[in-house]
Amino acid sequence: VQLQASGGGLVQPGGSLRLSCVVSGGTLDYYNIGWFRQAPEKEREGVSAINRVDSSTYYAESVKGRFTISRDNPKNTVYLQMTNLKPEDTAVYYCAAGGIVIPLQGPYDYWGPGTQVTVSS
Repeated sequence: VQLQASGGGLVQPGGSLRLSCVVSGGTLDYYNIGWFRQAPEKEREGVSAINRVDSSTYYAESVKGRFTISRDNPKNTVYLQMTNLKPEDTAVYYCAAGGIVIPLQGPYDYWGPGTQVTVSS
């Protein structure tokens, strides 16, 4: 199973971005999907996750009300819509797939390369 995240970039504070995570080599609906981020000199943190069975969603407190996770199983793609972005959202964002997981913790079995999100004026 391979994951590829895309959609990062440079955005001004208050702006929006939509990240995509495409899963290949496997069927998306077999997996729980999580989004994580890591800023320079900080620990990796779970940002959001979506359940494979009923699409229940989970969010870190720092992004609740601003980020929305969704999945499109026929397209093997999970999205992370990010709005009202703040400088502290700047990080490399990764998507991950797993079976039995604690949504914002893991353990996730498969990870993709990250995509850089920079929020700056």
